[in-house]
Amino acid sequence: MTDLVERLVPDELWVLFRRVVPPTEVIRPQGGGRRRAGDREALAAVIFVATSGCTWRQLPPVFGPSWQTGYRRFAQWSRARV
Repeated sequence: MTDLVERLVPDELWVLFRRVVPPTEVIRPQGGGRRRAGDREALAAVIFVATSGCTWRQLPPVFGPSWQTGYRRFAQWSRARV
């Protein structure tokens, strides 16, 4: 995990976030595929986009998840009213 992720999502915030967002179970009936991007990294990406004013497509690769993954998690969490 990068220093930027740790600064944007400190341990205290991460603990609170984990209370309202249950872990997602990944089911791949055929196996294979990529490892799911971490929720903490995705949350840091959401916070970065919200506070910096950059677009999702401008998300720096330092966060790990692609901009599509960051946006998808943001949309899922928004629908779930997190």
